[in-house]
Amino acid sequence: MRWVFRLIGFVFVLVGVALIGVIFLPGDRIAQVAADQIRAQTGREVVLKGDSKASFYPVLGISTGALEIANAPWSGSGPLIKADSLKVGVDPMALIGGEVKIVGLEAVNPEILLEKAADGRVNWQLGVEGVAPSGQPSGRSNALALSLDRALISGGVLRYVDHGTGQETRVDDIALDLRWPQYRGAASLKASSRPEGAGALTLTGDIADLAALIEGDVTGIAVKASADGGTVSFDGRAGLPMQAQGLVVADLPDTGAFLASLGFGRVSLPQGLGRRSKVSGDLTLTTAQRLSLRDLSVMLDQNGFAGEVDVDLAAAVPDVTAKLSAGVLDLSGLGGPGGSDSASGWSKAPIDASALGLFNAKVTLGLQGLRVAGLSFGNAGLGITVDRSRAVVTLNRMAGYSGSFAGQVVANNRNGLSVGGNVKVSGVEMQQLLGDLAGITRFTGLSDASVDYLGAGNSVHALMNSLSGKGGVTMGRGTIKGIDLDSLMRKGLATGGTTVFDSLSASFTMEKGDLYNKDLLLQLPVISATGEGRVGLGARDIDYLFTPKAASATSEGGVVIPVRIRGPWSSPKIWPDLEKAIDLNLQDEKKALKEKAETKVKDKLQKELGVEVEEGQSLEDALKKKIEDEAVKGIFDLLKQ
Repeated sequence: MRWVFRLIGFVFVLVGVALIGVIFLPGDRIAQVAADQIRAQTGREVVLKGDSKASFYPVLGISTGALEIANAPWSGSGPLIKADSLKVGVDPMALIGGEVKIVGLEAVNPEILLEKAADGRVNWQLGVEGVAPSGQPSGRSNALALSLDRALISGGVLRYVDHGTGQETRVDDIALDLRWPQYRGAASLKASSRPEGAGALTLTGDIADLAALIEGDVTGIAVKASADGGTVSFDGRAGLPMQAQGLVVADLPDTGAFLASLGFGRVSLPQGLGRRSKVSGDLTLTTAQRLSLRDLSVMLDQNGFAGEVDVDLAAAVPDVTAKLSAGVLDLSGLGGPGGSDSASGWSKAPIDASALGLFNAKVTLGLQGLRVAGLSFGNAGLGITVDRSRAVVTLNRMAGYSGSFAGQVVANNRNGLSVGGNVKVSGVEMQQLLGDLAGITRFTGLSDASVDYLGAGNSVHALMNSLSGKGGVTMGRGTIKGIDLDSLMRKGLATGGTTVFDSLSASFTMEKGDLYNKDLLLQLPVISATGEGRVGLGARDIDYLFTPKAASATSEGGVVIPVRIRGPWSSPKIWPDLEKAIDLNLQDEKKALKEKAETKVKDKLQKELGVEVEEGQSLEDALKKKIEDEAVKGIFDLLKQ
């Protein structure tokens, strides 16, 4: 047994000698070995500046001065990575065996520059052909081979530059705590950052096989991003280049704040379009940067959606294709009559339409109902396109107000906000529609109508005061509350009440927020009425003249009494326009009085001025001739002197 004890003693002696060798190995030498290892694994030059110091407890390793790792050969923007200092811990047992196994890494104030060339090349693609994780020859490309009990980064800065588009993004205050005990094993991480001008963003997660992820394979991953405004989590599989498949869940009590934490800037979303958001669905992201969401469930404030979405993230602006369904979609928060009254007028609150520039889209949307701009509709099928901040909503079908609607409405935010469209309605109950649209409830009856309109401005007030366009309306049997034309015609009294009519038709034009009509025709059993005037769509007022006429008025000399309607929509004044009535009913009398007055003047002038009016000659011509004759006579008298 003696030889056995001698063998054991020999091993201890060898270990002791090896440890003594490690202890007296210079720090610069250890640092250089580590640098050579990084160079061999990445194919990039590594430059260490300043003194490097060896440490022996609690971890064997070195602490370097400034560090630089070279960029891709095609880049002229400086190092890929640079840091104020780097601490590297190594496995002493592996070192005794002649290998350098890095088990700990800490970088202080690192700056990372990621670049994408105009031709699509990226500077972060590392690796050396034919080198395996162990450093032995292999037939595949290999990325950095490490096992890290713990890797720490503090005070980091990340810059991303796309030389093709000129886009540059900066992320500050990067911190990372990565635990990766085995190269071919699981890793856990906690990272935080602050995109330029944004709040802090924290990322926590677990990766089933970090080495596989680094080398471009797919592995299990569960991560959660937390920031001001909410959280987003993913549980599934992912790989590099960027690809993923799994369940994504977003819970965002403040969507705008969360987007700001991602560096998108503070986006102010209208109520109903996601100030608060909850999203869940099966996500698939391909290496071509095409994102799909299936079994999608979305809650945007009070509005719920279900369906499927596809997004092309490789486009200059994300391109969305979607097929969605919803219950009653409430977009009343976009503005409309509901937020104002006759005293205050239309809302002057700014409309933020910047969200139209975040994406392009083609969407089909089926709804059980729609509430927007103070209006309420029933079952609807919509087609929505968004192209460079211009949204077009096509009404494939839309029920509402006992009738149906068809046409297009447009919102364009390319150069300031403008709205427009063309809409046709059939069989719509006017009392309900005008009541929701303008607060006017005096008209009842079913109507067909059409309107083409255009407006511009950053508030409902500005839009309504800029409206221009044209349209027309026809109605069958209906009523007008607040005026009894029959009583007015028979008794000359404006007693209120209700007018029942057989038909109504009118066309109109709009300019600078005013609607003008000149051809209203209202037919009653024994009375007809015409109308003309102005309706202030922006000012919410009216100045209109109804001219009712009994069927026998023309033939039998009946009385025609026009009715003037003037004032705000909520409480206009209605009264007989007697001046206009005199003009219409006493034309013959006025003509006779005028002729009589002219005769008196004529006789007086003839008498006092000695003007003779010849047959067929007007008084004005006779006076002119008299003055000319007197002037000529005066000139002759002057010449005789």
